[in-house]
Order: sequence, then C-alpha cells, then structure tokens
Amino acid sequence: MSGNAFDLNVVRVLEHWSAASALRELIANALDEAVLSKTSPPDIVYEPASRTVRIRDYGRGLRHEHLTQNESSEKLSHPKTVIGKFGVGLKDALAVFDRLGISVSISSRHEDMLLARYPKHGFPDITTLHVLVEPPSKPKFEGTEIILSPVAETALEEAKSLFLQWAGDHVLERTSAGAVLLRSDDGPARIYVNGLLVATEDEFLFSYDITSLTAALRKALNRERANVGRTAYSERVKAILLATQSEEVAQSLADDLSNYQEGTMHVETGWNEVGLHAVGILNAQGKKLFLTPEQVENSPELIGRAKGDGYDIVIVPPTLADRFGAIADTNGDRIVDAGVWTERWIESFVFEFVDRSDLTTRERKVFDKLDKVMQLVGGQPANVATVKISNSLRTDYPGAPDSYGGVWVSDKSLIVIRRDQLQSIEAFAGVLLHELVHAISGTDDQSLDFERELTVLIGELAANSISN
Repeated sequence: MSGNAFDLNVVRVLEHWSAASALRELIANALDEAVLSKTSPPDIVYEPASRTVRIRDYGRGLRHEHLTQNESSEKLSHPKTVIGKFGVGLKDALAVFDRLGISVSISSRHEDMLLARYPKHGFPDITTLHVLVEPPSKPKFEGTEIILSPVAETALEEAKSLFLQWAGDHVLERTSAGAVLLRSDDGPARIYVNGLLVATEDEFLFSYDITSLTAALRKALNRERANVGRTAYSERVKAILLATQSEEVAQSLADDLSNYQEGTMHVETGWNEVGLHAVGILNAQGKKLFLTPEQVENSPELIGRAKGDGYDIVIVPPTLADRFGAIADTNGDRIVDAGVWTERWIESFVFEFVDRSDLTTRERKVFDKLDKVMQLVGGQPANVATVKISNSLRTDYPGAPDSYGGVWVSDKSLIVIRRDQLQSIEAFAGVLLHELVHAISGTDDQSLDFERELTVLIGELAANSISN
C-alpha cells in the first residue's frame, strides 16, 4: 500500500444510521468550520449523473488528527455558534459510509485521504477501517472537499432537512437561550441544537432552536445526535420561553391554556412558570381579563361589561389564577383578574352628585317617585343606604356618558343614577329597579344587551304601575 494507513479502530458501528445520518455529520462539520474560520458558507452539490455528493468548506483544511475521538476544545469554546461538540462525528460518518458501500475521498492542502480496510497492526486476523493518508494532490487547495459516491439524492435532501437553515422553520422570537419557532401544521414540533435537529415532539406547541446548552444536553448529544430524550432539553426550552417578551408567543401560550379542560393543552403550557410568564406579558401589552372557566360561566355581566370596555377575555386554569396575587406583569402591575377588574370598573365611575334642590321642576317630579318605585320590590332594601343623582357616571371609558344609566356600589351601599334618566318616569324607574335587583339578589345578568332590554321592560311596567 502507498501512503500511511491511519487506523480508525472501527469494525461495524451505528447499524441504525442511514446515509442521511452520516451526511448530517459532514455537513455539520462544514458549517462549523465556516463559523470558526470566518470563511464563506460551504458548498453542497449533488451530481445526478454519477450520484455523487460534494461537500466543500473554505476553512483551514482537514488533517488526519481530526479523526481522533477527543473532544474538540475549539468547538467547546464556541457553544452558541457551532453544531458539533465532539470529535466522534466524522469518524462515525466514515464508518457508516463504509458499511453502506459508499466510497469516500477527502482532499485538503494538507493531505488526501481515502477509506480502506486493512488488518489491524499486530493482529493480522482482525480487519479494521483505516484512512489511507497521502501527500496533498492540491497543495494550494482552499478548505476541505469530501466526495461521496454513490449516494441517493433523497439521502442528501433528508440530511439537509435536519438543519434549521434548510428546513424553513419560521422564527417567532430569539432569546439569549435560543429561538422559539413556529411549529409546522403538518408535522411534529422540531427541537434543534445550534441549528441541527436532535428530536421531534408531538406534544409541543412550538419548535425550538437551543443555543445555550446544559451539561446534561451536551452529554446526551455525545451519545446520540438524533432522538435526544426530552429530559435532556426540557429545562432549556423552559429557559427560552421564560426569556421571551413578544405578545405573539405569549398569546399562543395563553390560547393554549384554555385547552386544559379538554386535555389538549401542550406540554409547555402545563409548566406553571411558563403560563405565568405568558400572562405577565399579555397583561402588560394591553387590555386583558384573565378568568377561570368557572368564572366565565358564572360572570356573564362582568364579561359583557369588560368586553364593552375593550377587554379581551383570556381563560386560564384555576391553578394558574390562584397565583396571580403573588406576581406582577412585565411592567410591575397587578394581573387583571375578576377582582382587579371589578375594582377598576368601580373606580372608572366619576360621580358629580346633584342635590334635590338643584334639580329642575320636571326632574324633581320624577325623582319624587322614588318611594313608589321602591314599593314595587317591597320597599327600600336593608342593604341600600341611599339613592343619589349624578351628572355623570363615567368619563374616561369608550361610550361615556351613555354606557350606563345607573350603578349599584355595593361597598358603599349606594345606588347612583345618572341625571339624564330623570327625563321620564320610564327611564328613572327602569334604571332604579334594575339596580335594586342587583342590590337584593347579588346576581348578574346574561349580557349588556340583555341588561339594557330588561331595563326598558322593567321601566315600562313600573311606569304603568305608578301612573295607575
């Protein structure tokens, strides 16, 4: 034999690896070399006539020393920019190509390399895979070129699809720990590490590209570069989500939270810290009201009023809602749940009280029917201290001053009626009776539209009764 034979100490390995798996390692090395040497991206060419794949980078050139199994200290020092971390990838790939009957030739300015099988030194009965190292045929060659044949074009396309830059996944948001990617509608979520696919997830809401690795994930990648277990990367996925700030990602998480009753919620939204983070972002971004399913069912009037004020309803699990009091949003404000919204709603009413003596004769005539209207419900309820007239009820919300004709302020035992409701007995009696019903029963109506229709109906009935 000519040249020097470098023993890879390999007989048969990685029986489950395909040609695409081996190509993945060569492409990853070429991409890493472009980053580390700050050179042009590699060329990956397929020649259909000869079924040949050419992978060429423009870096420093491959040497036989790179065929060892030692960790690459250079790659380990660039954890966020390179894909490979260990020196076993190239060796494994060469062994797979040999098993599949694919010829391999490697050229750089340092040396040429070919695969061959020779007896192991000192043990003539054992044949192992060697790399035949010869002087360079192209001493001025730039980078490294690896030529493989025969290779099916589908194998190359499959290998390229394992890399984020060719897979076409849409990036929703980048963080210091990695990127959140839009999950494809026609397949599982994809988990990448520095742009290389390492796992798929049927139960994830998003796909991810992890760029900040833990020791556990590095160890998992040393054993296997595909089908990495969830336990190896779940903490990194959490870290990515907890670093997000975009409303788009938070809204998707919040939408998914509402699926918990049907059992179709994805894994990420089952992590309470992630759900609370999404709530914090949405709360800071705009008018959102966070309610549990039970609150949605039992608070139709609250929902109607909130929607009337421009709030979007976000349904969350009770386990999440129970923790709202202990957190703040990204602006440091309280999370708007039913209690907080009710406080703000009451505070939004601006009263300008009017004494009876300041009413017009017509207005006093109507207001003096107060006791007769009260009698329709059995007299003034014990929890109603007084009824007052105000020039305005709301001034700072859309629709003011026509949004509300009256309001029951339970913590002050007070019914307030807007002054313009004194233009007719029907209007005054309708609003008063409506608020009395709230005071007596403590129940909500079905919606704002239903509330207004009921007010008109009660007013007409009361007016007829009073007139008679």
